[in-house]
Amino acid sequence: MKTILIAAFFGLMTSILCTPLVVRYFRKQGFGQEIRDDGPKSHLVKRGTPTMGGVAIIGSTIVGYVVAHLVGSFRHHSGPTASGGLLLFVMVGSGAVGFLDDFIKLRHRRSLGLRARAKFAGQLIVAVIFGAGAMMFKNSRGLTPASKHISYVRDLAPISIGVVGFLLLAYLIITATTNAVNLTDGLDGLVAGSAAMVMGAYTLVTFIQFRSTCSPGPALSGCYTVRDPQDLALIAAAAMGACFGFLWWNAKPAQIFMGDTGSMALGGLMAGLAILSRTELLLVVLGGLFAVVTLSSVIQTGWFKYTRIRTGTGKRVFRMAPFHHHFELGGWDEVTTIVRFWIVGGLAVAFGMGLFYAEFISHG
Repeated sequence: MKTILIAAFFGLMTSILCTPLVVRYFRKQGFGQEIRDDGPKSHLVKRGTPTMGGVAIIGSTIVGYVVAHLVGSFRHHSGPTASGGLLLFVMVGSGAVGFLDDFIKLRHRRSLGLRARAKFAGQLIVAVIFGAGAMMFKNSRGLTPASKHISYVRDLAPISIGVVGFLLLAYLIITATTNAVNLTDGLDGLVAGSAAMVMGAYTLVTFIQFRSTCSPGPALSGCYTVRDPQDLALIAAAAMGACFGFLWWNAKPAQIFMGDTGSMALGGLMAGLAILSRTELLLVVLGGLFAVVTLSSVIQTGWFKYTRIRTGTGKRVFRMAPFHHHFELGGWDEVTTIVRFWIVGGLAVAFGMGLFYAEFISHG
Protein backbone atom coordinates (compact mmCIF):
# COMPACT_ATOMS: atom_id res chain seq x y z
CA MET A 1 0.00 0.00 0.00
CA LYS A 2 2.87 2.38 0.76
CA THR A 3 4.34 2.03 -2.72
CA ILE A 4 0.92 2.86 -4.23
CA LEU A 5 0.78 6.05 -2.15
CA ILE A 6 4.35 6.88 -3.20
CA ALA A 7 3.41 6.46 -6.87
CA ALA A 8 0.40 8.77 -6.44
CA PHE A 9 2.43 11.36 -4.51
CA PHE A 10 5.27 11.58 -7.00
CA GLY A 11 2.87 11.56 -9.94
CA LEU A 12 1.05 14.49 -8.33
CA MET A 13 4.11 16.53 -7.35
CA THR A 14 5.93 15.98 -10.64
CA SER A 15 2.84 17.11 -12.54
CA ILE A 16 2.26 20.21 -10.38
CA LEU A 17 5.90 21.30 -10.46
CA CYS A 18 6.79 20.45 -14.06
CA THR A 19 3.64 21.51 -15.94
CA PRO A 20 4.55 25.24 -15.61
CA LEU A 21 7.91 24.43 -17.24
CA VAL A 22 6.04 22.79 -20.12
CA VAL A 23 3.78 25.86 -20.38
CA ARG A 24 6.75 28.23 -20.67
CA TYR A 25 8.52 26.04 -23.21
CA PHE A 26 5.46 25.59 -25.42
CA ARG A 27 4.71 29.32 -25.31
CA LYS A 28 8.26 30.02 -26.40
CA GLN A 29 7.85 27.54 -29.29
CA GLY A 30 4.46 29.00 -30.25
CA PHE A 31 2.54 25.77 -29.65
CA GLY A 32 -0.84 27.47 -29.30
CA GLN A 33 -4.24 25.77 -29.62
CA GLU A 34 -6.45 26.42 -32.64
CA ILE A 35 -10.18 26.77 -31.87
CA ARG A 36 -13.12 25.51 -33.93
CA ASP A 37 -14.91 28.39 -35.64
CA ASP A 38 -18.27 26.61 -35.35
CA GLY A 39 -17.96 26.13 -31.59
CA PRO A 40 -19.15 28.33 -28.71
CA LYS A 41 -17.91 31.87 -29.34
CA SER A 42 -16.77 32.13 -25.71
CA HIS A 43 -14.00 29.65 -26.57
CA LEU A 44 -12.37 31.94 -29.14
CA VAL A 45 -10.47 33.72 -26.36
CA LYS A 46 -8.63 30.43 -25.72
CA ARG A 47 -6.89 30.55 -29.10
CA GLY A 48 -3.14 30.48 -28.58
CA THR A 49 -3.23 28.69 -25.21
CA PRO A 50 -0.36 26.15 -25.12
CA THR A 51 -1.47 22.62 -25.99
CA MET A 52 0.06 19.12 -26.01
CA GLY A 53 0.23 19.33 -22.22
CA GLY A 54 -0.45 15.60 -22.16
CA VAL A 55 3.32 15.10 -22.24
CA ALA A 56 3.34 16.32 -18.62
CA ILE A 57 0.71 13.73 -17.64
CA ILE A 58 2.57 10.92 -19.41
CA GLY A 59 5.93 11.95 -17.97
CA SER A 60 4.58 12.38 -14.44
CA THR A 61 2.89 8.97 -14.54
CA ILE A 62 6.16 7.32 -15.56
CA VAL A 63 8.08 9.20 -12.85
CA GLY A 64 5.59 8.13 -10.18
CA TYR A 65 5.80 4.50 -11.32
CA VAL A 66 9.61 4.46 -11.49
CA VAL A 67 10.09 6.13 -8.09
CA ALA A 68 7.62 3.72 -6.48
CA HIS A 69 9.63 0.81 -7.86
CA LEU A 70 12.92 2.32 -6.73
CA VAL A 71 11.58 2.68 -3.21
CA GLY A 72 9.89 -0.73 -3.31
CA SER A 73 13.03 -2.49 -4.57
CA PHE A 74 14.86 -1.62 -1.36
CA ARG A 75 12.11 -3.28 0.66
CA HIS A 76 10.91 -6.21 -1.45
CA HIS A 77 13.54 -6.57 -4.21
CA SER A 78 10.77 -6.52 -6.80
CA GLY A 79 10.95 -4.80 -10.15
CA PRO A 80 8.71 -3.79 -13.04
CA THR A 81 6.55 -6.48 -14.61
CA ALA A 82 5.44 -7.37 -18.13
CA SER A 83 1.95 -6.05 -17.34
CA GLY A 84 3.37 -2.73 -16.19
CA GLY A 85 5.53 -2.41 -19.29
CA LEU A 86 2.60 -3.19 -21.60
CA LEU A 87 0.36 -0.71 -19.81
CA LEU A 88 2.94 2.05 -20.13
CA PHE A 89 3.38 1.13 -23.79
CA VAL A 90 -0.32 1.50 -24.63
CA MET A 91 -0.42 4.83 -22.79
CA VAL A 92 2.70 6.21 -24.52
CA GLY A 93 1.77 4.70 -27.89
CA SER A 94 -1.73 6.18 -27.83
CA GLY A 95 -0.26 9.48 -26.67
CA ALA A 96 2.20 9.39 -29.60
CA VAL A 97 -0.70 9.11 -32.06
CA GLY A 98 -2.32 12.08 -30.33
CA PHE A 99 0.98 13.97 -30.40
CA LEU A 100 1.16 13.60 -34.20
CA ASP A 101 -2.42 14.85 -34.41
CA ASP A 102 -1.58 17.89 -32.27
CA PHE A 103 1.65 18.58 -34.15
CA ILE A 104 -0.11 18.62 -37.53
CA LYS A 105 -2.70 21.04 -36.16
CA LEU A 106 0.04 23.36 -34.92
CA ARG A 107 2.14 23.07 -38.04
CA HIS A 108 -0.73 23.88 -40.39
CA ARG A 109 -2.53 26.24 -37.98
CA ARG A 110 -5.88 24.47 -38.16
CA SER A 111 -8.24 22.69 -35.75
CA LEU A 112 -8.09 19.39 -37.68
CA GLY A 113 -5.00 17.17 -37.48
CA LEU A 114 -4.53 13.57 -38.60
CA ARG A 115 -7.05 12.20 -41.04
CA ALA A 116 -9.34 9.54 -39.60
CA ARG A 117 -7.66 6.72 -41.54
CA ALA A 118 -4.21 7.70 -40.30
CA LYS A 119 -5.43 7.95 -36.72
CA PHE A 120 -7.11 4.54 -36.83
CA ALA A 121 -4.00 3.05 -38.45
CA GLY A 122 -1.83 4.38 -35.62
CA GLN A 123 -4.24 2.98 -33.04
CA LEU A 124 -4.24 -0.37 -34.87
CA ILE A 125 -0.44 -0.61 -34.64
CA VAL A 126 -0.50 0.21 -30.92
CA ALA A 127 -3.34 -2.25 -30.24
CA VAL A 128 -1.76 -5.14 -32.16
CA ILE A 129 1.62 -4.74 -30.44
CA PHE A 130 -0.06 -4.42 -27.06
CA GLY A 131 -2.40 -7.35 -27.71
CA ALA A 132 0.37 -9.63 -28.96
CA GLY A 133 2.50 -8.80 -25.93
CA ALA A 134 -0.43 -9.40 -23.59
CA MET A 135 -0.69 -12.97 -24.89
CA MET A 136 2.99 -13.61 -24.11
CA PHE A 137 5.18 -13.38 -20.98
CA LYS A 138 3.73 -16.19 -18.88
CA ASN A 139 4.67 -16.09 -15.22
CA SER A 140 5.47 -19.01 -12.94
CA ARG A 141 1.74 -19.77 -12.63
CA GLY A 142 1.26 -19.81 -16.39
CA LEU A 143 -0.68 -16.54 -16.44
CA THR A 144 -0.28 -14.07 -19.30
CA PRO A 145 -0.96 -10.33 -18.76
CA ALA A 146 -4.35 -10.67 -20.52
CA SER A 147 -6.66 -13.58 -21.27
CA LYS A 148 -8.61 -14.87 -24.25
CA HIS A 149 -11.89 -14.50 -22.37
CA ILE A 150 -14.26 -11.56 -22.35
CA SER A 151 -14.36 -10.10 -18.85
CA TYR A 152 -16.73 -8.13 -16.65
CA VAL A 153 -15.41 -8.08 -13.08
CA ARG A 154 -13.41 -11.20 -13.83
CA ASP A 155 -13.18 -13.49 -16.86
CA LEU A 156 -16.47 -14.85 -18.15
CA ALA A 157 -15.02 -18.37 -18.31
CA PRO A 158 -17.23 -20.03 -20.98
CA ILE A 159 -16.57 -17.28 -23.51
CA SER A 160 -13.15 -17.82 -25.11
CA ILE A 161 -12.53 -15.75 -28.23
CA GLY A 162 -9.09 -17.05 -29.19
CA VAL A 163 -5.96 -15.03 -29.94
CA VAL A 164 -7.32 -13.42 -33.12
CA GLY A 165 -10.58 -12.57 -31.37
CA PHE A 166 -8.64 -11.06 -28.48
CA LEU A 167 -6.56 -8.88 -30.82
CA LEU A 168 -9.75 -7.59 -32.46
CA LEU A 169 -11.31 -6.96 -29.06
CA ALA A 170 -8.19 -5.13 -27.85
CA TYR A 171 -8.26 -2.93 -30.95
CA LEU A 172 -11.96 -2.18 -30.44
CA ILE A 173 -11.54 -1.29 -26.75
CA ILE A 174 -8.42 0.83 -27.29
CA THR A 175 -9.84 2.68 -30.29
CA ALA A 176 -13.23 3.25 -28.69
CA THR A 177 -11.81 4.46 -25.37
CA THR A 178 -9.11 6.75 -26.80
CA ASN A 179 -11.59 8.41 -29.15
CA ALA A 180 -14.25 8.67 -26.42
CA VAL A 181 -11.88 10.49 -24.07
CA ASN A 182 -10.66 12.63 -26.97
CA LEU A 183 -14.25 13.67 -27.80
CA THR A 184 -14.86 14.62 -24.16
CA ASP A 185 -11.84 16.92 -24.06
CA GLY A 186 -13.44 20.23 -24.94
CA LEU A 187 -13.72 22.18 -21.69
CA ASP A 188 -11.07 23.35 -19.21
CA GLY A 189 -10.30 20.53 -16.78
CA LEU A 190 -13.20 18.29 -17.82
CA VAL A 191 -11.12 15.28 -18.89
CA ALA A 192 -8.38 15.76 -16.29
CA GLY A 193 -10.89 15.69 -13.43
CA SER A 194 -13.00 12.87 -14.89
CA ALA A 195 -9.98 10.72 -15.74
CA ALA A 196 -8.56 11.19 -12.23
CA MET A 197 -11.73 9.63 -10.82
CA VAL A 198 -11.51 6.64 -13.18
CA MET A 199 -7.82 6.16 -12.33
CA GLY A 200 -8.69 6.31 -8.64
CA ALA A 201 -11.29 3.60 -9.17
CA TYR A 202 -8.79 1.38 -10.98
CA THR A 203 -6.26 1.93 -8.20
CA LEU A 204 -8.79 0.51 -5.75
CA VAL A 205 -9.91 -2.30 -8.09
CA THR A 206 -6.39 -3.54 -8.75
CA PHE A 207 -5.41 -3.19 -5.08
CA ILE A 208 -8.35 -5.41 -4.08
CA GLN A 209 -7.30 -7.87 -6.78
CA PHE A 210 -3.76 -7.84 -5.39
CA ARG A 211 -5.01 -8.55 -1.87
CA SER A 212 -7.20 -11.39 -3.20
CA THR A 213 -4.87 -12.99 -5.75
CA CYS A 214 -5.37 -16.73 -6.25
CA SER A 215 -2.58 -18.68 -4.54
CA PRO A 216 -0.60 -21.41 -6.35
CA GLY A 217 -2.47 -24.06 -4.33
CA PRO A 218 -6.22 -24.74 -4.33
CA ALA A 219 -8.00 -21.59 -5.50
CA LEU A 220 -10.11 -19.75 -2.97
CA SER A 221 -13.65 -18.78 -3.92
CA GLY A 222 -13.73 -15.33 -5.48
CA CYS A 223 -9.97 -14.89 -5.86
CA TYR A 224 -8.59 -13.07 -8.90
CA THR A 225 -6.31 -14.49 -11.61
CA VAL A 226 -4.88 -11.13 -12.69
CA ARG A 227 -1.17 -11.47 -13.46
CA ASP A 228 0.36 -8.34 -11.89
CA PRO A 229 -2.36 -6.37 -10.06
CA GLN A 230 0.04 -4.49 -7.80
CA ASP A 231 1.98 -3.11 -10.76
CA LEU A 232 -1.28 -2.05 -12.41
CA ALA A 233 -2.25 -0.29 -9.17
CA LEU A 234 1.06 1.63 -9.15
CA ILE A 235 0.48 3.00 -12.66
CA ALA A 236 -3.18 3.80 -12.00
CA ALA A 237 -2.23 5.67 -8.81
CA ALA A 238 0.59 7.56 -10.54
CA ALA A 239 -1.78 8.54 -13.36
CA MET A 240 -4.40 9.68 -10.85
CA GLY A 241 -1.84 11.93 -9.17
CA ALA A 242 -0.62 13.21 -12.54
CA CYS A 243 -4.18 14.10 -13.59
CA PHE A 244 -4.83 16.00 -10.37
CA GLY A 245 -1.51 17.84 -10.69
CA PHE A 246 -2.26 18.76 -14.30
CA LEU A 247 -5.75 19.89 -13.30
CA TRP A 248 -4.13 22.53 -11.06
CA TRP A 249 -2.98 24.32 -14.24
CA ASN A 250 -5.72 23.08 -16.57
CA ALA A 251 -8.71 24.32 -14.54
CA LYS A 252 -10.54 27.33 -15.95
CA PRO A 253 -9.00 29.60 -17.05
CA ALA A 254 -6.64 26.93 -18.39
CA GLN A 255 -2.97 27.86 -18.73
CA ILE A 256 -2.40 24.75 -20.85
CA PHE A 257 -4.50 22.13 -22.66
CA MET A 258 -3.70 18.42 -22.62
CA GLY A 259 -4.49 18.18 -26.35
CA ASP A 260 -4.96 14.90 -28.17
CA THR A 261 -1.59 13.90 -26.68
CA GLY A 262 -3.12 13.74 -23.22
CA SER A 263 -6.67 12.65 -23.99
CA MET A 264 -5.59 9.75 -26.18
CA ALA A 265 -2.88 8.69 -23.73
CA LEU A 266 -5.43 8.61 -20.90
CA GLY A 267 -7.90 6.74 -23.08
CA GLY A 268 -5.25 4.17 -23.97
CA LEU A 269 -4.34 3.83 -20.30
CA MET A 270 -7.98 3.23 -19.31
CA ALA A 271 -8.35 0.62 -22.05
CA GLY A 272 -5.12 -1.09 -20.99
CA LEU A 273 -6.19 -1.17 -17.34
CA ALA A 274 -9.54 -2.70 -18.28
CA ILE A 275 -7.92 -5.41 -20.41
CA LEU A 276 -5.10 -6.30 -18.02
CA SER A 277 -7.26 -6.19 -14.88
CA ARG A 278 -9.89 -8.24 -16.72
CA THR A 279 -12.69 -5.73 -16.21
CA GLU A 280 -13.39 -4.91 -19.86
CA LEU A 281 -17.18 -4.58 -19.66
CA LEU A 282 -16.95 -2.74 -16.32
CA LEU A 283 -15.01 0.02 -18.10
CA VAL A 284 -18.22 1.02 -19.89
CA VAL A 285 -19.72 1.84 -16.47
CA LEU A 286 -16.65 3.39 -14.84
CA GLY A 287 -16.14 5.56 -17.94
CA GLY A 288 -19.86 6.22 -18.28
CA LEU A 289 -19.33 9.94 -18.87
CA PHE A 290 -17.08 9.27 -21.85
CA ALA A 291 -19.55 6.71 -23.21
CA VAL A 292 -22.45 9.17 -23.00
CA VAL A 293 -20.48 11.95 -24.69
CA THR A 294 -19.51 9.59 -27.51
CA LEU A 295 -23.11 8.43 -27.87
CA SER A 296 -24.21 12.06 -28.29
CA SER A 297 -21.82 12.48 -31.21
CA VAL A 298 -22.98 9.21 -32.80
CA ILE A 299 -26.63 10.26 -32.47
CA GLN A 300 -25.91 13.72 -33.88
CA THR A 301 -23.99 12.40 -36.90
CA GLY A 302 -26.38 9.51 -37.57
CA TRP A 303 -29.53 11.64 -37.40
CA PHE A 304 -28.01 14.37 -39.56
CA LYS A 305 -27.07 11.87 -42.30
CA TYR A 306 -30.42 10.06 -42.07
CA THR A 307 -32.51 13.22 -42.36
CA ARG A 308 -30.35 14.55 -45.19
CA ILE A 309 -30.98 11.36 -47.16
CA ARG A 310 -34.70 11.35 -46.36
CA THR A 311 -35.49 15.04 -46.72
CA GLY A 312 -32.48 16.56 -48.45
CA THR A 313 -31.81 18.75 -45.41
CA GLY A 314 -29.78 17.48 -42.49
CA LYS A 315 -31.28 18.05 -39.04
CA ARG A 316 -29.57 17.95 -35.65
CA VAL A 317 -30.67 16.53 -32.33
CA PHE A 318 -28.32 18.74 -30.30
CA ARG A 319 -27.28 22.35 -30.82
CA MET A 320 -23.74 21.00 -31.11
CA ALA A 321 -21.94 17.72 -30.46
CA PRO A 322 -20.25 16.51 -28.32
CA PHE A 323 -23.17 17.53 -26.19
CA HIS A 324 -21.34 19.37 -23.42
CA HIS A 325 -21.24 22.15 -26.05
CA HIS A 326 -25.02 21.73 -26.46
CA PHE A 327 -25.47 22.92 -22.87
CA GLU A 328 -23.02 25.77 -23.32
CA LEU A 329 -24.92 27.02 -26.36
CA GLY A 330 -28.07 26.66 -24.29
CA GLY A 331 -26.79 29.20 -21.77
CA TRP A 332 -24.86 27.16 -19.21
CA ASP A 333 -21.65 28.77 -18.00
CA GLU A 334 -18.52 26.72 -18.81
CA VAL A 335 -17.66 26.15 -15.13
CA THR A 336 -21.23 25.03 -14.41
CA THR A 337 -21.07 22.59 -17.32
CA ILE A 338 -17.72 21.20 -16.16
CA VAL A 339 -18.82 20.67 -12.56
CA ARG A 340 -22.09 19.02 -13.54
CA PHE A 341 -20.29 16.70 -15.94
CA TRP A 342 -17.81 15.88 -13.17
CA ILE A 343 -20.79 14.93 -11.02
CA VAL A 344 -22.08 12.63 -13.77
CA GLY A 345 -18.61 11.11 -14.14
CA GLY A 346 -18.33 10.64 -10.38
CA LEU A 347 -21.72 8.94 -10.17
CA ALA A 348 -20.71 6.57 -12.99
CA VAL A 349 -17.47 5.70 -11.17
CA ALA A 350 -19.34 5.18 -7.87
CA PHE A 351 -21.88 2.91 -9.57
CA GLY A 352 -19.12 0.94 -11.27
CA MET A 353 -17.25 0.50 -8.00
CA GLY A 354 -20.51 -0.59 -6.37
CA LEU A 355 -20.92 -3.30 -9.01
CA PHE A 356 -17.32 -4.45 -8.50
CA TYR A 357 -17.57 -4.51 -4.70
CA ALA A 358 -20.96 -6.24 -4.74
CA GLU A 359 -19.48 -9.04 -6.84
CA PHE A 360 -16.44 -9.13 -4.54
CA ILE A 361 -18.41 -9.55 -1.30
CA SER A 362 -20.79 -12.05 -2.91
CA HIS A 363 -17.87 -14.48 -2.94
CA GLY A 364 -17.23 -13.98 0.77
